[in-house]
Amino acid sequence: MASIEGKDIKKIVIACDAGMGSSVMLASTVRKQLKDHDVEVVHTPVNTIPADADVVLCHSGLAERARKSAAGIPVVPFRVFIGDPAVTKVVNAIKNGGAFDA
Repeated sequence: MASIEGKDIKKIVIACDAGMGSSVMLASTVRKQLKDHDVEVVHTPVNTIPADADVVLCHSGLAERARKSAAGIPVVPFRVFIGDPAVTKVVNAIKNGGAFDA
């Protein structure tokens, strides 16, 4: 597990599987939460995570696939799409400074 500084995050990828509309909503929510910060938030299929991602957020059921698709990029799994503590930790580290584990 690696510790990541929120100030170092410039691109977050919300990775999903086909047909998971809730991950699109999560990407929109995170984008709004970080609108005053210089962080790009994108939504991509779990098998095509871009290499320039600083961190990947994905449902815990997709975490292993995300780690294989994005080797070397920290993956933060979450269980619920809205209000999950893992996502909140990442957002707060970016907004307020500090680190989180991935």
